[in-house]
Amino acid sequence: MNLLINIDVPDLQRAIDFYTSAFNLQLNRQLDDDVAELAGASATIYLLKKDEGSACSKYSTETRHYQRHWTPIHFDVVVDDIWQATERVVSAGAIIESECSEWLHSKCITFSDPFGHGFCLIEFEKDTYST
Repeated sequence: MNLLINIDVPDLQRAIDFYTSAFNLQLNRQLDDDVAELAGASATIYLLKKDEGSACSKYSTETRHYQRHWTPIHFDVVVDDIWQATERVVSAGAIIESECSEWLHSKCITFSDPFGHGFCLIEFEKDTYST
């Protein structure tokens, strides 16, 4: 299975600037004027320009908004040094939403990006969670 991550954003250039700066990703290519493909993670990330107020689905009356919102799916970024990574993402425009928590030999801090999407930075003591 090949996993792709798609992130809706209202301003494509601002999103490219944030994600390349915050996570040291590279703009691989732009497809039309409304899709940017980012490389440098274990999954390819696509930034999709979707206007504020546009329909989310033909099966829902919900519309897109980019204030902070909750979703049952978010992404985690595994980093070597959580404190350096925190400085980098905050400098790029992320908002810190939690203290650093420790669990099963890992450290985690939660954030939101400039478009209201939540994400976590995680530092593992070993390769993954361990008991």
